[in-house]
Amino acid sequence: MAATTSLKPSVTNISPQDFHQLSNPPLLIDVRSQFEYVRGHAQGAVNLSLPRILMAQNAYLRQLIVPTWFRDLPKEQPIAVICLTAHRSPIVANFLLKMGFTQVFNITGGMSQWWQLNYSNVTGNKPE
Repeated sequence: MAATTSLKPSVTNISPQDFHQLSNPPLLIDVRSQFEYVRGHAQGAVNLSLPRILMAQNAYLRQLIVPTWFRDLPKEQPIAVICLTAHRSPIVANFLLKMGFTQVFNITGGMSQWWQLNYSNVTGNKPE
């Protein structure tokens, strides 16, 4: 009898260049602080900081601190995460897998590399 193996979802590392070339890019979540996000973020990125995402593991805090749009995301929703230098985003990416998300991308190089490549930079509190 042949053994059946099921592949466990894993984080896919993707460069800013590869992310830019996607015809249907995933939801981009900027996991930096709101202060960092307001000073400059990728076009279309929404902000949800690392600490707030990690609080989602606690049911009580999840209701108080984690926005409804995030709580209501389907687990099949492709999500990409980005931070400043790719130190925080891998933590969030792995946490999202533990939460049951199946398509998680980590932007390697973070916003630092994004800016070096002169990709769109938006300031303010809302994704554009």
